[in-house]
Amino acid sequence: MATSKFHVKRGDEVVVIAGSQKGKSGKVLEILAPKQRVRVEGVGMIKRHTKKSQENPNGAIVEREGSIHVSNLQKKAVFDASKKRAVKA
Repeated sequence: MATSKFHVKRGDEVVVIAGSQKGKSGKVLEILAPKQRVRVEGVGMIKRHTKKSQENPNGAIVEREGSIHVSNLQKKAVFDASKKRAVKA
């Protein structure tokens, strides 16, 4: 199977350009290559129910980042440059 190559990598600052999270930005935390999805810090938050454990004796509802399709993301530098260009024109 060929490896996927994306326009973003872990640690990049990105902006969501499409979907329900449009306009939000954050840092790439993880790339899920087989599904072509990315986890972005503070974007697409979902709630996960955790079982009882020593850490959480009563269980808990934990909020964490969901994944966003890589096509809905753009590097922040490119996004800012395109906005500046549009303002000057």
